[in-house]
Amino acid sequence: MTPDDIQSLIAEASQEIATAATPAALEAARVKYLGRNGRVQDILLALREAPPDRKRDLGRLANEFKTALQAAVDARREALAAAAAIATFDVTQPGRWPAVGSRHPVTQIIERAIEIFGQLGFVVADGPDIETPFHNFDALNTPSHHPSRDPKDTFYLDDGRLLRTHTSPVQIRVMQSRPPPVRIIAPGRCYRRDTTDATHSANFHQVEGLYVDRRVSMADLKGDLTYFARQLMGPDVKIRFRPHFFPFTEPSVEYDFSCHVCGGKGCRVCKHSGWIEISGAGMVDPNVFRAVGYDPAEVTGYAFGMGIERIAMILLGIPDIRMLYENDVRFLQQF
Repeated sequence: MTPDDIQSLIAEASQEIATAATPAALEAARVKYLGRNGRVQDILLALREAPPDRKRDLGRLANEFKTALQAAVDARREALAAAAAIATFDVTQPGRWPAVGSRHPVTQIIERAIEIFGQLGFVVADGPDIETPFHNFDALNTPSHHPSRDPKDTFYLDDGRLLRTHTSPVQIRVMQSRPPPVRIIAPGRCYRRDTTDATHSANFHQVEGLYVDRRVSMADLKGDLTYFARQLMGPDVKIRFRPHFFPFTEPSVEYDFSCHVCGGKGCRVCKHSGWIEISGAGMVDPNVFRAVGYDPAEVTGYAFGMGIERIAMILLGIPDIRMLYENDVRFLQQF
């Protein structure tokens, strides 16, 4: 067999493979040329019987024969498979829109809070979920006998650290890392040993705010929270402060938003009081400033916090906090 014979055989085989109409016909062509008893054996036999000066060229052609035909077989097999896939698709059927996911209600509220407070100049700060007692309690003026430090209320780790019970430790870390002025919000996950029911969960989210500068006052706190409430719940929402106590603020208040559903007249959402309890706030205690190296004679500041799940339940009419975490698509797809 001469080199010209081998080239002719390659052309013949390539044509037969390229025109194979079915996978069975393609396999028959492959066996005919590349099988154990196929035409490739004729080339190998000629190679063994060829004079030494021709063996190099015949060997090269034999390799080209096998390589070219195998590539042709693979290409035709893919073409037949693609044609079969198209043949099984009914182009007359109406199209189906793919299901598109959406933001979780908790994520929606966090992103909205970041957007609103961003308009007031607040930037987002973050911190670790696993905290030290200093950042979570000591620096926040929480005494050793305070109930929140009890293992019945807080998740402690074996090394003495704990799962943060609020996002206030972020405020401590930020103040330790930079001089005033500071204007941050700290959204994040928190953990407490609460028994899960319709309004409580051991794992929840908060967004806390801190503003420290010269001559910051309660009027600034009320003005910023009022702006947030109106942007979130409507232009007619009002805010009220009620005296309270927190170790890390003095004076301390709890704050309520007027019910956006009934306009303050009283309804089921606000338990007919006209007000919806949101969370706590107050002026930063001087002891907190001292713990982070700030001079309380030079700066003042306010801090506030609110539960994201609570706001989501109020805004979206969710009756049970557990519904937010049951991963029921029928529920989540409503938002």
